[in-house]
Amino acid sequence: MNKKIGVVITDGVGYRNFILSNFLTEASNSFKEIIIYSGLKKSIYNLSSFANVKVIELDVYEESKQAWFFRRINELAHLYKYKSFYGMQDTLEMTKPKGFSKRDILNRGIRFFVSIFHSEKNMKWYQKLVYKSLAKNELTQKLISIIDKSKIDIIFFTHQRPPYIAPVAYAAKHNKIKTCSFIFSWDNLASKGRMPVLFDSFLVWSNLMKQELLYFYPSVKKENIHIVGTPQFEPYVIEQYKLSKKEFYKRFNIDDKKKTICFSCGDNVTGVNDELTIEIISEAIKTNKIFEDVNLIVRTSPADDGEKFNDLIQKYEFISWNKPKWELTRKNHPETWSQRIPLKEDVKELRAILEYSDLSINMCSTMSLDFMIFDKPVINQTLGSKTNGLFNDQKYLNYAHYKKVVESGAVNIVKTKEELIESINTALKKPLEKKKERKELLNLQMGGNSLKGTSKRIVSALKSI
Repeated sequence: MNKKIGVVITDGVGYRNFILSNFLTEASNSFKEIIIYSGLKKSIYNLSSFANVKVIELDVYEESKQAWFFRRINELAHLYKYKSFYGMQDTLEMTKPKGFSKRDILNRGIRFFVSIFHSEKNMKWYQKLVYKSLAKNELTQKLISIIDKSKIDIIFFTHQRPPYIAPVAYAAKHNKIKTCSFIFSWDNLASKGRMPVLFDSFLVWSNLMKQELLYFYPSVKKENIHIVGTPQFEPYVIEQYKLSKKEFYKRFNIDDKKKTICFSCGDNVTGVNDELTIEIISEAIKTNKIFEDVNLIVRTSPADDGEKFNDLIQKYEFISWNKPKWELTRKNHPETWSQRIPLKEDVKELRAILEYSDLSINMCSTMSLDFMIFDKPVINQTLGSKTNGLFNDQKYLNYAHYKKVVESGAVNIVKTKEELIESINTALKKPLEKKKERKELLNLQMGGNSLKGTSKRIVSALKSI
């Protein structure tokens, strides 16, 4: 209780994971003081029940051209070094410059350079150049002063990837304060560019993620990696977020005598074929190709406004639409989507969907794991290929993190309209068919840890660091 911790929350997902879970309760009982360095507006936090927690709202970070240049070199060098992994290769392909603006031409030059110079030694040098560029930043200098006055013992970053964490990390390094970061998502290590900065310690979901971190970042020592699980699933075992089954049917205006299918959408990048899939399922319901009477809930992505589904909303009145209750808190931000935060009601509704639906359909999403936690069958629809004219979502089956899902046999992978309808009928008839495989996959991805006590493990690891 004599230690002080800084917690960096950059976006709405970090807010959900570490404010709407039990993290603050556990941390406030274990640290003398908690200072939240927030990339979100200070006014969104309700801390009335935490006397030892305060918020410092961070100024919006405007990355200099020099900082962008060296960070981009480091990101792309990492992708080239590990381009034998399909996810890295695909990220390189998707981010390939397409025009001839000054930025595009510069990006082409960077890509050519790092295609040759991308060793671990090279990247350590690029990291020094990133730090050097950060040192000149006005916000960095301000943060050095703020963090020095805070007299904290450790700074915990709830996300390792956003560029705007870099000045905070540099300020911590300058003040000789230990840093620790949580690896935010299961796909971040095997398909994304280099982190903008490296940290002294890391918290990871599982031993699988620990091995990935050691492989992609060989300078990280294994004793500085702590397996804790992930707080994003913890609300599923917190009583305040539970709705009754009766309330579930009432909220979504669906028939309690029917089974329920949930289709969860991707964002505007990954969910390009979502409208087609929703239409296929809806037509199958209308024409009785799905043999049981079912409700259909469609949950759109929190990352977009769902306006692209307006025609389907008009066409299929029997669909119950669940638009996530994520509130936009600030518009004047370079990454507006990061300023959307979930309301508690959204967490309740999501948990109810997971708990009371009978079947999940999604395109290779983390939602597969969410539904498996409640032991529900999962179908992954990947209708697009390189040859059929649709967006090629079958490529995601080759990403390292999702390849393990495919190989586990825990989900049904479908690639055609006919396979999708057949798989729906099978899953509704035999919901326990892949029960063993689901359990084994969850153990692999989440380290075999119970959801209860996730925040406690995180705080315990931070205390030990």
